[in-house]
Order: sequence, then structure tokens, then C-alpha cells
Amino acid sequence: MIEIDNIFIEFSVILLFATFMGVLARMLKQPLIVAFIAVGILVGPSVFDLVQSKQNVYLLAELGISILLFVVGLKLDIGLIKSTGRVALFSGLGQVIFTSVFGFLIALGLGFEPITSLYIAVALTFSSTIIIVKLLSDKKEIDALHGQIAIGFLIVQDIVVVIAMIILSALGTENGNADPEWEVIWVITKALGMIGLTFVLMKWVMPALVKFMAKSQELLVLFAIAYAVTFAALGDLIGFSQEVGAFLAGISLASTSFREVISGRLVTIRDFLLLFFFIDLGLQIDLTLMGEALGAAAVFSLFVLIGNPIIVMVIMGLMGYRKRTGFLAGLTVAQISEFSLILASLGLNLGHIDEATMGLITLVGLITIGLSTYLIIYSHPIYERLAPLLGIFERKVPFAEQKKNLSSPTEKVDVIVFGIGRFGSTLLDSFEKKGLSVLGVDFDPQLVGECQNNGKQVYYGDAEDPELLEQLPLDKSKFFISTLAVTDSDSKLWAYLKKNSYNGTAYFTVHRASQAEALKKLGAKHFLYPYSDAGYHIADRLLNKHIDRIEKVDVSKLPKEE
Repeated sequence: MIEIDNIFIEFSVILLFATFMGVLARMLKQPLIVAFIAVGILVGPSVFDLVQSKQNVYLLAELGISILLFVVGLKLDIGLIKSTGRVALFSGLGQVIFTSVFGFLIALGLGFEPITSLYIAVALTFSSTIIIVKLLSDKKEIDALHGQIAIGFLIVQDIVVVIAMIILSALGTENGNADPEWEVIWVITKALGMIGLTFVLMKWVMPALVKFMAKSQELLVLFAIAYAVTFAALGDLIGFSQEVGAFLAGISLASTSFREVISGRLVTIRDFLLLFFFIDLGLQIDLTLMGEALGAAAVFSLFVLIGNPIIVMVIMGLMGYRKRTGFLAGLTVAQISEFSLILASLGLNLGHIDEATMGLITLVGLITIGLSTYLIIYSHPIYERLAPLLGIFERKVPFAEQKKNLSSPTEKVDVIVFGIGRFGSTLLDSFEKKGLSVLGVDFDPQLVGECQNNGKQVYYGDAEDPELLEQLPLDKSKFFISTLAVTDSDSKLWAYLKKNSYNGTAYFTVHRASQAEALKKLGAKHFLYPYSDAGYHIADRLLNKHIDRIEKVDVSKLPKEE
């Protein structure tokens, strides 16, 4: 044990450890999340025991969680919640029921007592909202259909875990005065009240208040952080989770025109504070408690890593979603949550489980969080390998996603634009004004819906989806334009076009010369440089408009270059 009396020095050591491990992880091409959890273990009681001010680390971790869920809520709105709410509810509850029932039976089969088996089963049930949201954000898949569904059922799980903790707290207490049924009803009532408050703020308060705050960027950021943390504290105060409180705070601002500004300003703060969440998670892992739990931990870990995704795929397949969407969403539940460790700690304090069981749950958490991080990061390549085996999880007609696509390809398509964000939508409008037939493709279901409602021809789809390009009328198009500016996705798009001998001309949007060089090596020839092209276009327009002023400038009086 190394004692550091000065808190500032202690934090500087933690940050140096985190930086070193982060660099090492990058060199070894490993996920930063795993590296930061390892930092927590190294500076924790199991190794160097450097951290004396654990409450400070915990506080920063909670701030990071609040801002993360707040930013996620900012990206959602009521319309999107309505469109994914049903599948999120059924998938979330279905996975909870499946995992808790079979986890309980497996625990009994391994010789655990019924009350211990119940705790283990419930601990295996819940997935880490924080880790999944961070990974999806890093992969820019929060706005994808599977990302929206995953966020939905993770929030459902957060609600269920609160109810489960109330029931387990009352279970086995000899002198408990609280009736679990009434406690559950009371929590649900408070939750509905909090949702009602969110609606009132979103409808009548926040639009005007945020507009006033936005007059100062510094004040807007301060307000956003204060609002997120206050709502998170309110959620915790009424017996709900901080995650749900912060998430609802974000939703209440999602309909304002300043949500992108707020989100952009908070990203750096969020990422820094989340470092302490992963370190705090590592601090909670006491390697000495794990003892002889390796065998049981391996069984439970396999159950979580394989069983949880399968049940999600089954439910989503029955509800009409494609196997790819079900697979990508299912991988997000292939680990247990930080709530599982809190739940185990609660059971240990109540005397329901012993330290060996606490060590077992902790070990399962360490294994599943580490492995699921890799599964999610490499989800698309894994899907491509497993796709032929996943047909059993898809109905013959995946009707839930069909409605997001065009009912049938148009007979004439001059241009296909892949990615209909700000740049892509401008291209769509420009080509249509010139009388060309245009087909747009995007992975944001909300954006696709808005475009379709405006009469535009748009497909819902993801560049990483190997089945998508087969559905597009490529043989009828003269131009294929990708505005994604993501080298990996563009490489796959170009590989498909080249493999299928695309007869039109393909353009790829790039922001850096290195992106163009990488695609040139694969054979791509045509590129769009939106920033450079815009700069040249504006300069030409200004020169043509004010040429008389330019000609009157005495060049000899201009400053010379040194």
C-alpha cells in the first residue's frame, strides 16, 4: 500500500496512470474502456491501493454519468420514443424475465441457496447503460435504429432494477414494515410524476428559458450541466436512478433548437468525467474476493454473453425486425451492469449473500464487461461472419423495418445519395431542382421519416449492412454519392460497387487528404471536398461580385511576405 496524503497529488497520479494505460491500449489496439477499468484495479485495494479519496472519484463518476445520459436524452424526441417504445419495452422486459428465470435455475443447479440464487439471477439480468451508451456514441450509432432500440430497453432495465432493489431489500427482513407491493406502486407513481414534470418543462418552460440562456454560450453550458445534475439528483431523491433522471432532463430539451450546441459543448466534459466512472468501477473490483469462483463465473458469463443477445434477437425477430438489427441490438445486453455490483453490495450488507457470492458477481462483471466491449466494437465484422446462421431469427417478411424503406424502387434513379445529413440533404434538393430523380439513404430513422413525409425518395439503411446495397437500384443510377466521410464505411461501399461492376460514377466525400489516399489505393477516383469546394466557391463569387474593387487595389502597397 502506497499512502498519498495530498488529494491533488493523488489525482495527478491517477491521471498519469490513465494516460499511460490509454497510450498502451492504443498501441495494442485495445478499447480504452478496458484500459481505464484496469487503471481502477491497479490503483485500487487489490494492487497499489493508491486511492484514499474514493468519495471524490465517485462524485466525478456520478457527474460523468449524469452528463452522458443527459446528452443521450438530448438526441431523442417524443416522436422517436413513440416509434421505438414498443419494441424497447417488450425486448427489455422479455430479456429481464428470461435472464432472471434461467439464471436462477442455473444458480440452483450449481448448488447455490435459493436466496443467493435469486441475487445472482437478478444481478445477471441488468446491462450497463453507461458502457453501452459510451460505446454506441464512439461508434456514432446512437442514431441508428439498433442504437435507439438499445437505449430504449436499457432505460426499461434501469426502471426494473429500482423495483428489484426495493423487493430484495424487503425480502428476508424480519421487522420490515414496508410492503413490497405498495413500495413498487409508490415508485411507479413517482416515476409517472417525474415523466409528467418532464413533459410540462418540455412544452411550456424550456423553449423560452433555453433561448434566454443561449445569449451567453458559457451560461448555456453551465445551465445544461446544472439542469442535468439537478434532474439526476431528483431521480435519486425519489428512489429512482440518477441515469433515468438525467435522461429525462435531456429529453425535455431535445425539442429545442439549441440541443446540438449543448450536446457539442458537453462532449469533451462528458468524456473526461466518464474516465472516473470506469476507474471507480475498477476500484470496486476486489480480486481477493474472487477466490474459487472461476468455474461458476465462466458458466454465468457464457450465459450472459450468449443467452442475453439470443433472447433479444428472438423477441425482435418475432416483432418483425431484421436479423441484423436484432443482432446489433442484442450485443448491447451481453454484460452485467454497475447496478449488479450495487445490488450485490446491498445483499452483502443485508446478510443475504456472503463475500464469496459478491466476488463471483464481481468476476462475472469483469469478464462480461471486458468481452462485450470487444463484441460491440467489432459487431459489424462479427455479424458478417455469423449472418448465414442468423436467418432463424428473422421472419420471412421483416415488416417492422419494411415501413422505413421505400415500398418499391423507383423505375428511374439518376442519383443515389448515401447519407442525408446537412450536406447530403442539400445535394438531394439541388439535384431535384435540376429535374433529376434522386434516391437518399440514411441510418437515422427519424431523418428518414421526415424526408419521406416531405415526399422525398429515401431508404432506411446502414453502410455497414451487407444486404442493403442489394436492395438499391444501382443498375438504374448514373451517380452514386457518399457523404459519410467515414473511411471504413466508404471502403465497404466502394468494394461492393467494384465487385458488382457499377456502371455509374461514384463520388466519396472526404475531409482530409489521408481519407482520399486510402480510397485511391482501393481504386476510387472521384472525391468531394465540401469545405475546400465551399471555400473556393465563395471566394469566386465574392471576386466576381466585387471585381471593380479588387482592380483598384495598389498591389505595391500590400505587405510583403517575409
